[in-house]
Amino acid sequence: MYINFWYPMATSEELVPDQPLKVRALGQDFVVFRDSEGKAACLSNTCTHRGGSLSGGKIRGDCVQCPYHGWQFDCDGNVKRIPSLGPKANIPARTRIDAYPVEEKYGMVFAFLGDLAEGERPPLMDVPEYGQEGWRPTLQDYSIVGNYERSIENGIDPAHNEYVHDTHGFSGEKEEEYKIGEMRIESEPSWASWGNGFWHTFDAPPLPEGQMKEGRPDAGDLEVGTGHHGPNQVWTFIHASETMWFHQYLFERPIDEENIQLYLLCMRNGFLEEKNDAYMMERNQYVANQDKVVIEDLRPVLTPETSTKEFMLPADKCILMYRDKLKEWDAKGWRIDMDTVEKNSAKVAYAIPSPARHEQKGWVLDAIPLVSGESAKAKLKAAS
Repeated sequence: MYINFWYPMATSEELVPDQPLKVRALGQDFVVFRDSEGKAACLSNTCTHRGGSLSGGKIRGDCVQCPYHGWQFDCDGNVKRIPSLGPKANIPARTRIDAYPVEEKYGMVFAFLGDLAEGERPPLMDVPEYGQEGWRPTLQDYSIVGNYERSIENGIDPAHNEYVHDTHGFSGEKEEEYKIGEMRIESEPSWASWGNGFWHTFDAPPLPEGQMKEGRPDAGDLEVGTGHHGPNQVWTFIHASETMWFHQYLFERPIDEENIQLYLLCMRNGFLEEKNDAYMMERNQYVANQDKVVIEDLRPVLTPETSTKEFMLPADKCILMYRDKLKEWDAKGWRIDMDTVEKNSAKVAYAIPSPARHEQKGWVLDAIPLVSGESAKAKLKAAS
C-alpha cells in the first residue's frame, strides 16, 4: 500500500453534519467530518493525549472533540481546547495531529494520504463527463475481502471477461474461435505519468431477453478501453455502439492489505431518465459480484513480488505495465512497510505523514514506516 495518492474516504451522503465518521485506510484509522460550514475534513484518528479515538467523539463548531478528555482538534489538526488546562490555556503546538488535503468531487470525499506539497501530488482521476449535459451518473460502493492490487489487475485484464462475465463473453463455449485480439495501448499524455491502459475490440453475446438494448447491437463487436490511474483507480469505457457509451470510474480504498472498499461511478449517455438508475446499478453490481467471487479466492492473496511466480501471457501486458508503475513508486519510497507496522501494532500508534510534517517539527505520533527506495530495488533484484 502506498502513501501520496488520493483515496475515497466516504460518499458525500455518508458524511453528515455533526457526526464524525471513522474510516480505515492503508491499515490506519482516520476521522472524517464536516465543519460548521459543511466543508469536509480528514484527520488522523488518534488523540495525542492518551490515544483516544476521535471518531467516537462529537463535533464542536469547526472541531472534533475527543471522547476521552474533551480535547478539540480543528480541521488543520491543531488543538484548540484542552479542558483540563482551563479556558485560556497556552496550548503547545506539539499536541497537533496530521490533517490531510480533502477534495469533494463526484459525490465522494477524497483525502490525499501523504506528505507531498500541492504542486507535487498525483492528480485525482478526472471524470470529464460529470455534470455535462447528455450524461447521467450513478454511484455505488461495495467491499471485497481481497488485496486492492489484485482487484486493479482484474479491472485491466481483458482475458477474464470471457470466463467470468456471462454478459461480456461466451463462458468458453466458443472455444475454437476465442482469442484475445489486438490490444491498442493507450498513450495519451493525461495517463502517461500515473497510469497505462489499452483499447480492445471483443465479441459480445446477445443481451438476455427483456433487458434494455437501446443503441446496443444484439451481438457483435464492442469497443472497450480500460486502464489504471495511480495504484488504486481504474477507468473503463464501454462503447456499445457509435452513440451508446458507458464510462465507468472505479476508485478503491485499501482498508488494509486484505480488505477493500470500492466506489464505482458509472456515467452513461443513454437511458437518461432517473427511473433507469436502479436497473443500471443492479447490472453493475451483478458484474462486480462476479469479479468479487474470483478476487476473494485468489492465491496468494497479495501480488507476487516478481512476475516469475506467475506465468504471464501477451494479454497480461497492461498488468505488467501496472506492476512496473508500482516499482516506480516503490523506488520513490512510498510503499508502507507493513511488516514493521504489524510487528509494532500493539505498542505504536502510527500516522500517515501529512504535508505539515515538512513545515513543522516535533510530532507525538510516529510517521508510518516506509520501505526505502534502495531497499525495494535490492529486494527486487534478490528475488529475481
